[in-house]
Amino acid sequence: PVAGEVDIVIASELMEAGRALQRGLVTPQRTTFIASTHRVYSMTERTAMGDGRVDGDKLLAGAAAAARRFIHADFARLADASASLISPALYGALAASDALPFGRASFEATIERGGVGVKASLAAFASGFAAAHACLASPDPARPPAAPAAAVPALGPRLAHLGQLIDAQFARRHHATLSAGVLRAADYQDVDYAASYLARLSPLAATLPADAALGGELLDETARHLALWMTFEDTVRVADLKTRRSRFERVVGEVRLADSQHLGIHEFLHPRVEEIADTLPAGLGQWLLATPWARALVARFTRRGRVVQTSSVRGFLLLYAVAALRPMRRRSLRFAVEQRRIDDWLATILRLAPARPALALEVARAQRLVKGYGQTHERGWRSFERVMGQVPALQGSAQGAQQLQALMRAALADDTGRALDEMLAGLHMPGEQAGQPSFPH
Repeated sequence: PVAGEVDIVIASELMEAGRALQRGLVTPQRTTFIASTHRVYSMTERTAMGDGRVDGDKLLAGAAAAARRFIHADFARLADASASLISPALYGALAASDALPFGRASFEATIERGGVGVKASLAAFASGFAAAHACLASPDPARPPAAPAAAVPALGPRLAHLGQLIDAQFARRHHATLSAGVLRAADYQDVDYAASYLARLSPLAATLPADAALGGELLDETARHLALWMTFEDTVRVADLKTRRSRFERVVGEVRLADSQHLGIHEFLHPRVEEIADTLPAGLGQWLLATPWARALVARFTRRGRVVQTSSVRGFLLLYAVAALRPMRRRSLRFAVEQRRIDDWLATILRLAPARPALALEVARAQRLVKGYGQTHERGWRSFERVMGQVPALQGSAQGAQQLQALMRAALADDTGRALDEMLAGLHMPGEQAGQPSFPH
């Protein structure tokens, strides 16, 4: 295809549509542009340190402006509903576009002559045809549907008393976030842990700034990031998620497993000495990390990763045994370290909230630097420490919140820390050079 001379362009997902636009294949003089609006995230989007997703709304608007006619819908969802592939749904949209000199019957006859999956393909074709007609009839086809308001999750009988606590102590606007956090904490550990989640937020709710909008955003963001931090990923959590019935059911649905087929799921696991020490009781874990011969001995068995088939009895029981350590998590080294870090982070937010709420809000959002496990978590924690080390100096600046926000963007720009190094060097702030991080190791 030559840029500027293409009559029909069909894209099977939104980023593919963006690439067609970038190459100049879509022109307002001649191109009928058909695109599915679902997303298959590119590798650069997946590996970004922060939220690297391309703005889908801008892609839709650009496609509408660039094409003579723009037909779009979530054709992948339509195909799934028909138990078919996306190609028949896109084929239906092509038929509805009238860009080719063939009627609908000719398109359907082609599917019937194929002789494979005819019923499902015809259903997907019909759905795609109808969606394309609806899109062509819309006065504003590039406008995405409005996102529904977040519903308050049902807590159930086991957590009903925590739901009553939320109703009594927190404003209605926070109930959806807090209920989701309670559910996540209880699923991660137990009901008492979920109660401690709310207890940690109560002091902040009592000391919010006078600005109601800013104070509400501060509490909501702190609640969201606290739930994420309190459910940090460790070996127990990973094993638990990989052995859940819901996970096997999801994979079965994704591959559309037939009754006559068997499913094999293979996991690549590579726990390091540090992850093993984190799972041990705090004293034993510290001893392992501080004892060279013990570290060397354990490292011999963890130098290479291993593949575990969780769909086999042996592989499943191996990970299930690790997941069963959840009651011991409270005594583990990782749990003790993370709880101290969380408390210090919350103390900083609480201290800043009355007088410097905007800066407190950015401190709350800085938690997004700490994610994952293993080396990913270590890199994120180093960046978090360095950014938080600047908070004392930023308190006296009128632009402190904006500067902290810029530091976080730099920390998320790459996994080498180079962008953050350059920004810190330009700030000439004393906290980083003093070597006194605000949070415990």
